[in-house]
Amino acid sequence: MKNRLEYFLFLLFSLTFRLLGLNTSRKLSGFLTFIFYYLIPIRKKTVLENLTNAFSEYDEKKIQNIAYNAYNSFLTAFIEILYLAKISKQELEAAVNCPNKDLIETKFREEKGVILLSAHFGNWEYVAASVALQLNLPFSVVVKPQRNPYVSDWMNNVRTRWNNDIVSLGLSIRKIYQTLKEKKIVAMVADQRGPQESIKVEFFGRKVSVYVGPVVLALKTGAPILYGIPVRQKDNSYKIVMHEISKDNLPENDEEKIIELSQRHTTYLESFIRKHPEQWLWMHKRWKH
Repeated sequence: MKNRLEYFLFLLFSLTFRLLGLNTSRKLSGFLTFIFYYLIPIRKKTVLENLTNAFSEYDEKKIQNIAYNAYNSFLTAFIEILYLAKISKQELEAAVNCPNKDLIETKFREEKGVILLSAHFGNWEYVAASVALQLNLPFSVVVKPQRNPYVSDWMNNVRTRWNNDIVSLGLSIRKIYQTLKEKKIVAMVADQRGPQESIKVEFFGRKVSVYVGPVVLALKTGAPILYGIPVRQKDNSYKIVMHEISKDNLPENDEEKIIELSQRHTTYLESFIRKHPEQWLWMHKRWKH
């Protein structure tokens, strides 16, 4: 019953935004931010703790300001995601500017598969859908099923409106490995907290556990890792520049290779978060273990 009620509200929001249009709906993000930051403060304590851990040099006022803007960024992305069911192909293509998207084509032609990494930054859902459309190349998008199965099905339907297909994270790394062996492009996000037993790397001066899947796959298959982080612009479009995570000069030991390569892509993400801290999703306990 709870799932059905949540799904009904989810659809109601989606219908409202679709009727209002995307530009008008985005203007509601300020109103929603006030509600969910002050009146219904979902995960606010976690956001403030994370920001304090990351930016210990900042005073409380600056931390609060970043936190408030982070809620606004997330709710803007939420509105945009709910509008995906209506967005046209032309609108979606125009929503993301990827000036060096030809790098994906170049790596794809090497026939080793391609791993596209992104993060919960800006609007991560737009990246795979828009860039795949622009290149006319299908991406296999690795997704973690939502807690609510109705919402999960809705999300997967809009993710596959165009070229892309879905690889469920629950199918294990073997399915993703097979997809890469078939010389396909796999897109995933890997910036949330990894299992407690996972390897640890430095993130904002603290050790954090990370998911090693992308790195292990890259080392086993030879697939390059291209990291693209969508930064929201003043006009609400997104700019994403693909960056290849170098595999040069890795240690000889396999475990040390995984740690070093994981550190490289984590450091790259951190550099973007430092420039645009309000655009990263701070709502999960990144430093829990």
